[in-house]
Amino acid sequence: YAVLRHPTVASKRFLITIGDRTVGGLTHRDQLVGPWQVPVADVAVTLTDFHGFAGQAMASGERTPLAATNAPASGRMAVGEAITNLLAAPIDLPGVKLSCNWMAACGEEGEDAALYDTVSAVAMELCPALGVSVPVGKDSLSMRTRWADSEGEKQVTSPVSLVVTAFASLPDVRPTLTPQLQVGSQLLLVDLGAGKNRLGGSILAQCTDQFGGEVPDLDEPAHLVALVAAINELRSANMLQAYHDRADGGLWSTVCEMAFAGGVGVDLTVNSVADLFNEELGAVVAVAAENVDRALAVFNDHGIGHLVRPVAAANAHRTVTAEALGLSESLVDLAKAWDEVSWRISRLRDNPESADAEHESVAAVDPLLTVQTTFDPNEDVSAPFLIGTARPKVAILREQGVNSHVETAFAFDRAGFDTFDVHMTDLQSGRFDLADVVGLAAAGGFSYGDTLGAGEGWARSILFNPKLTESFTDFFARPDTFGIGICNGCQMFAALADIIPGAEAWPKFTRNVSEQYEARLSLVQVLDSPSIFFDQMDGSMIPIAVAHGEGFADFSTRGDEVAVKAAARFVDVNGLVASSYPANPNGSPEGLTAVTTVDGRFTAMMPHPERVQRNIQMSWTTGDAAEPSPWLRMFQNARVWVG
Repeated sequence: YAVLRHPTVASKRFLITIGDRTVGGLTHRDQLVGPWQVPVADVAVTLTDFHGFAGQAMASGERTPLAATNAPASGRMAVGEAITNLLAAPIDLPGVKLSCNWMAACGEEGEDAALYDTVSAVAMELCPALGVSVPVGKDSLSMRTRWADSEGEKQVTSPVSLVVTAFASLPDVRPTLTPQLQVGSQLLLVDLGAGKNRLGGSILAQCTDQFGGEVPDLDEPAHLVALVAAINELRSANMLQAYHDRADGGLWSTVCEMAFAGGVGVDLTVNSVADLFNEELGAVVAVAAENVDRALAVFNDHGIGHLVRPVAAANAHRTVTAEALGLSESLVDLAKAWDEVSWRISRLRDNPESADAEHESVAAVDPLLTVQTTFDPNEDVSAPFLIGTARPKVAILREQGVNSHVETAFAFDRAGFDTFDVHMTDLQSGRFDLADVVGLAAAGGFSYGDTLGAGEGWARSILFNPKLTESFTDFFARPDTFGIGICNGCQMFAALADIIPGAEAWPKFTRNVSEQYEARLSLVQVLDSPSIFFDQMDGSMIPIAVAHGEGFADFSTRGDEVAVKAAARFVDVNGLVASSYPANPNGSPEGLTAVTTVDGRFTAMMPHPERVQRNIQMSWTTGDAAEPSPWLRMFQNARVWVG
């Protein structure tokens, strides 16, 4: 429990869920894994464009505590960890590039020599042996702090530190693996430490106030090269169900995190504390029981069969056991210990009630996400309009600071529209006229840096300009027009409700109840409403990207909670209104997250369908990664409506 609670090992969700990870619509793999959305991903993966599956992978590695005892070993281990993390993606080792950030307190006794030895070990010996290069790096060579107090002058000196960031281009991101386990999986440990089980500098040693001792090291670079080749062969044969590198916390934290991601238990077959907690380089892979012998044969073919052994099996009873060590612990208890650092920091930083609710939901039996559609997402209902017909014009409206306009434009283009990048200055100067388009999309983002109430300031730039007020009023009144406001644009549309026919009941969107920016993949149910965007989608429950700080539907100053035309709401996997955090990330009443007009021509929604219009853009889905996601139907429906 002490190892799981250690800040180095513990969940980092308090940092992750406050950062926008879906902006741009080109994210394939972020930190959050599986239907429980657990922050355990080894690698970050982005897409090159909106059409294909090529992309880029990035991962990091560092083992600074080891440098206090053995600086060159810490450097080698940092490189090794970066590569074992990166290996979750289908990398080709010669194509891997490293960025090295060197830090040292130069001038302090012994530190210059330690830095020299570490650079030599990494740059002159290890990287050539691995066949990888270091085209870029930086250094910070004054890593000391001096101050004086009543007791005199004091100083703290950092040990030599190397933080490695590894990059690789990927021809296809789809074979990327995650740590998510499933019941029945057999877990194999690839131990690049070759059974040495060196505990120096480990989290276990830190938790028990022990310093010194022999530290882990990458003794045989050829074994790491063989690991990459073997994993790629197994990946190509579709034999791997999950992958996780062994790092801080050792096999213990590695297996626990895999269990958390899959909502399953694990029976470990290790025999010693050193087996459980050493932090030698390596990886744990999950394979189906019938494929264990074949997988072992592949490792043997690559010359590292002697480093691989079965260490665990996933179970359905949600406990983590190690019979030889007398260990049997509830998955929930372990997950809450692992989450404790995030919970306590969130409690201090955010709304403590929201922090408590999220901590209580950790390792719940029911996941956060599911995919249940009432239509065929692969049916392109706009297809009849794509050949031999005109392409209606849609203005993709943006203001200073707004993002998501490119992916919004792509979604409409894909559905059969001609899209136009229209900045507010284009309308103010007369360079563009809304009379020339039938559609208007106000994209998401941070207009005016969110300093004026996000979309509220955007709306005022219209309402305080008589010419623009007239232009937008005329556009909204035309019976042949439609529009959508997303996130920041949702706030903007809501603030324009007085000039949008049929929007009188819309609320104002204000600060999230959590008092924090929320960036998540959340579950939304499409409701039966007049919205042209959601035609024949009602009843569907689909994950969607959320990224907003002011999404609370506030009826206290504007709108009518009874009369409003609700178009979508946050729900749990059973289809019930999500009343608690984090399933309801902004705290809106009845989970409300999208509204529409009485005639359905104009819709405002907080989540981002444009960022997840392809299944490959989802951090988790049961849909085919090669196919469009259910959210593309929204844009196709708009094309059908125009006719």
